[in-house]
Amino acid sequence: MKLIDLSVPLVDNLPVDPPPQITHIKYTDHTQSVDDMLRLFPGVEKSALPGGYGWAVEDVSLTTHSGTHMDAPWHYHPTMNHGERSWTIDEIPLDWCMGNGVVLDLTEFPDGYVCTAQDLQKKLREMNYALRPGDIVLVHTNAPAKWGSAAYLSAGCGIGREATLWLCSQNIHLVGTDAWSWDAPLGSIAKHYAETGDASLIWEGHKAGAEKAYCHMEKLTNLDLLPPHGFTFIGFPIKVEKASGGWVRAVAVLDR
Repeated sequence: MKLIDLSVPLVDNLPVDPPPQITHIKYTDHTQSVDDMLRLFPGVEKSALPGGYGWAVEDVSLTTHSGTHMDAPWHYHPTMNHGERSWTIDEIPLDWCMGNGVVLDLTEFPDGYVCTAQDLQKKLREMNYALRPGDIVLVHTNAPAKWGSAAYLSAGCGIGREATLWLCSQNIHLVGTDAWSWDAPLGSIAKHYAETGDASLIWEGHKAGAEKAYCHMEKLTNLDLLPPHGFTFIGFPIKVEKASGGWVRAVAVLDR
């Protein structure tokens, strides 16, 4: 058995999100924490601590959509399945989060391209693979090459409404991307809207969740290390009560 980590790390001040959403981490080491530790143990002197050290601890400021994470239907729209209240991340069925993984290599498509159902179907034919209910479909884009810089925000192709609903029609409940968003980059969407005046293009892949409940993961990594199929994907979201998303430690399990 071989495990491949599919999650990016949370890194202090890394510019891979819009400025208001950038993660900030304050590190406190074993010497800086001594006074705080001693306050919790009245009468204990620093000399009594092994080596005179306290604990290491970090204060983290981030959103539920920082790092590798899962979006719940509540993130997309207040309702799902044409009118039901949308699930929050703590309500996602756990059996959605583990299953047979399938990787679609979409690196041939340029940044900002919106993939159609036909694009995905063509890729599956090339792979000689038919989707099965419960498969977890992961899309590999060009975005990881820009990881670590602000250019990541505008990198990679996206999955449109039609393609998303087609996946849902195949009884696919969980999908994921190694780009910043399941949709095309926000700047590309804004450009297309300016050119067409068509507001239905705005966040169309996400908004498909109002029609059919599904979850997607964003900011995955190492999808290029995986076979097209034949591995197990595991990715459970952290339970943040009533939240629109939660962090995921995503892992692929390969049989040697």
